[in-house]
Amino acid sequence: MKVMAVALTFCLAACAVIRPTFTQPILSVVSVELVSGNLFKQNFLVKLNVQNPNQRALPVTGLHAELNVAGERIAGGVSNNAFVVPAQGSSEFDMTISANMAMVLLKLSQTRDHHSDSIDYEMTGAASIDLPFLRDVPFRQKGSFSWRSPQ
Repeated sequence: MKVMAVALTFCLAACAVIRPTFTQPILSVVSVELVSGNLFKQNFLVKLNVQNPNQRALPVTGLHAELNVAGERIAGGVSNNAFVVPAQGSSEFDMTISANMAMVLLKLSQTRDHHSDSIDYEMTGAASIDLPFLRDVPFRQKGSFSWRSPQ
């Protein structure tokens, strides 16, 4: 019984040693383009960039994302297009997200601080990765955008 416990301890230690270290990829929005829409639903083509700081390529099998503005979900989308982000490299990919801008504008007009020049946003989601010991890589990006026109 003691031999079995020692063997199990060595196996667990070996798994901890061979499990690769992983640094979170960085996801950023490159561009947003209105593709189609009406008063109630708009479809945007969002170009995203994924930077991989790891020593190993990341085979991405899919992605889902949600955009929240002022605490309200305004857009979301899912992509099942597979792509590979090279080791210590980056890749761009397109994703379609859907929004209801009429409701967004109504909600923002109700919640916006009229003395503020900017509003906060948060993009959350996860990339599905096809690697052992790693299935989903969540991401969360916060920021703000200005209400004022650039001068």
